[in-house]
Amino acid sequence: MKILFTKNIDQTIISKKLGEDISVDCIEVIKTQPLKVSPFDLKNYSLIFTSVNGVSSFFENGFKPNEDFTAKNYNKIYCVGEKTKKELRKHGFGTFKVLRNAEVLSGFIIGKCQHEQFLHFCGNLAINVLDKDLPLQNIKYKKVTVYNTEEINPLITEKYHAAVFFSPSGVRSFAKQNSLENMNLFSIGETTSGELRNYTKKNIFTSESNDVVSILDMIVKFYKNKQI
Repeated sequence: MKILFTKNIDQTIISKKLGEDISVDCIEVIKTQPLKVSPFDLKNYSLIFTSVNGVSSFFENGFKPNEDFTAKNYNKIYCVGEKTKKELRKHGFGTFKVLRNAEVLSGFIIGKCQHEQFLHFCGNLAINVLDKDLPLQNIKYKKVTVYNTEEINPLITEKYHAAVFFSPSGVRSFAKQNSLENMNLFSIGETTSGELRNYTKKNIFTSESNDVVSILDMIVKFYKNKQI
């Protein structure tokens, strides 16, 4: 059994979860580069982070949120995924709300946060769910690009029983020169699965949580059930 992971994953975690019966190759299909952005006043804004790279690039540029909840103009922080939340905690900040994906976050903001104004710190290839949905509801929203994502588009000649994808940009990069047919497809989150559906009609196995452990558990489950 051979599986391709389209990003580098800690081999210790893979071995612990998958054992020795499943062979794994990790090949990066995208690369990211932080951008230099001059920090500005965040007063009166709620902050959105949808990736670990967005968080790390935000702090590398010297931005400083105000998390004093007793203050009038403190910054509410919204994020997508547990990994993004953990990255914020590394920098000493908590989150007002953690949502599963951008679609769920958009629905939450439209339903409960109509009077806030938002800054979304993200990459140049960030999905357009928020900037498509929120302005239609007259919610003030602006993207701040703090890192670049480049699609590498590698040609992969090795044959695999399954491939694992972690982002829409990773899907696009892989699909540029490689077929998605003749192997099972695993995806970390519904947003990435949605991008995969643009390239194939095959069934896509989507993890319940946006983290590596969740997708490894899913692979083990299907392997034991002889479904891959």
